[in-house]
Amino acid sequence: MKRITQLVLLGAFHLVAFTIDAQNNRATTNNAQNSDIFYHTVESGQTVYSIAKMYDVMVLDIYKLNAGSENGIKAGERLIIPQRQYAVKSILNVQNDDAYIIHTIKANETIIGLSRLYNVSPDNILMANPGLSQATFTIGRKIRVPKSVIQQSSSEVVDNNGTKEVYYTVPSGDTIYGICKRFKTTEAELLRMNPELAGGLRAGMTIRIILRIGENELPNIVKPTPLPVLTVPAINRENMIRVALLLPVDADNLQWTDVRKNFIEYYEGFLLAVDTLRKQGYSIELFTEDIGENNLTKTRRVLQEKAGDLSKAHLIIGGYSNENEGYSTEQIKLIADFARQKEVKYVIPTSRNDEALNNAFVFQVNTPPAFLYEKVAFAGANLFAKHNIIFLDTKETEDKDDQSDFIKIFKQELKDRNISYKEAVYDAANFETAITSILSTSKPNMIMPVSQSLYALLKTKTILRMIAETKPEYNLTLFGYPIWQTYSKDCLEDFHALNTYTFSYSYADNFHPGVKAFNEKFKNWYSKSPMPYFTKFALVGYDTGMYFINAIQQFGSNFEEKLSEMNQKSLQTGFNFDRVSDSGGYLNKNIYIIHYDKEFTITRTEFR
Repeated sequence: MKRITQLVLLGAFHLVAFTIDAQNNRATTNNAQNSDIFYHTVESGQTVYSIAKMYDVMVLDIYKLNAGSENGIKAGERLIIPQRQYAVKSILNVQNDDAYIIHTIKANETIIGLSRLYNVSPDNILMANPGLSQATFTIGRKIRVPKSVIQQSSSEVVDNNGTKEVYYTVPSGDTIYGICKRFKTTEAELLRMNPELAGGLRAGMTIRIILRIGENELPNIVKPTPLPVLTVPAINRENMIRVALLLPVDADNLQWTDVRKNFIEYYEGFLLAVDTLRKQGYSIELFTEDIGENNLTKTRRVLQEKAGDLSKAHLIIGGYSNENEGYSTEQIKLIADFARQKEVKYVIPTSRNDEALNNAFVFQVNTPPAFLYEKVAFAGANLFAKHNIIFLDTKETEDKDDQSDFIKIFKQELKDRNISYKEAVYDAANFETAITSILSTSKPNMIMPVSQSLYALLKTKTILRMIAETKPEYNLTLFGYPIWQTYSKDCLEDFHALNTYTFSYSYADNFHPGVKAFNEKFKNWYSKSPMPYFTKFALVGYDTGMYFINAIQQFGSNFEEKLSEMNQKSLQTGFNFDRVSDSGGYLNKNIYIIHYDKEFTITRTEFR
């Protein structure tokens, strides 16, 4: 992950809430030299088409202003961009041409530092400067910074106690806690000055605040000239969908772990889902808090201090546990107990645990495999009912590769349906002869190793492929496991040659138009590609946001009663929730069957 992107996203957790509305989502911008143009420095990999798409202008317009650009552009080249049609991809929609400060980057400055200097969020600085990244955040470059939201009253009153009353217009992303901390005041005093806050803080409100003059003057505010207000568009609160993200990223800790990296990408993907739905007309209020990585003290504090905001949410998403890696299950339990107490739906996005078993407000996306074995066995029996089924024991000794529980359930499903099967034991000395002796020529043959390990495949795949290619009458097929997706580097050609099927709980086809469009948009927004993992957490975030926000939009707060009617097509993680019991929550029972055919195509079939 590029360092600048990490800092920008982490900084966003310190300004924890923002609002995205379907209306008024275009903006005008100003430039120090000419209000009709903007200068863009080309980054590696960018094209005129991608830049035109970024600025919402025509490719031809860029060609007209930049002689020779039609023949190609190079990294570092400076392009003139027409500005009249430009729409900033900004959470905070600015309507004022004079709403920016032009800042020249100095040595050792960072986006986080500028956000503190000017009292704006790092995200809004980045979004006000499309193309700004680690490579382009260079000394001497002029960038736009949205002006601070402080505006003094036209009739200031200074009393004998050295205080001054000012007016403050609330931007998207502010909270009562943040205002109190910034202005050195208390919530009680704020409510006394502004009784309307009893009904909740809203973007666009103008409130009264008492400043103590000469003592702890406001930090991070440009002085002495009062700055204009950033106007926030009116929000359609009647149909507002409120989502709270509680992410274990430890923004103040510079030591990166896999968990933190994964959740940053989850957050990035979720934001793309919010942007997609906003363009479809949804009004979404997203509240984001950093609850710390394996940090129960911080989690408790957030749940206590932000209880008012969290209890108003339609949905809470977040938390992490993994006892095998030393991550306590208590963080998720704390959030789940809070959700039950406040009667708010809670989605566990990646962790596998038991909270859904006894909590009716919990939705678990990543279900423990043991809860899915019966469904996979049923799907496998359907798929291979007319095959000669052979379970192949390769004598693997590593417990982590042992699939005995699933194999036992699969065999029982076959017995219950009177489907016969055979068993074979791998013997390197005479494997070809032994396996050939139990193959059928009257019906296709399905071979399933009882171990999911790569070593089990490497020991057997060469001989099996030779049989398939030299003796096509045996019509061989392999059936395997979710982790086989990660063996593509060593086994992809063999998978296709052996007409392989696998079951999986998530799968993304990088050649699918939707996945390709997502990857392009992700790179455009964050100047990087998603991490090339088996499970892409950016896509988990995107799919989760699309599914649950759509569910709330269609069916309201009690969407769980209508989930059977949901038909949301996911890019990677499918959703098919079943309730555990009358007193329990919901487990995701979705599985895919992945097929690597001999024509070198891969298909994904959802098994519901």
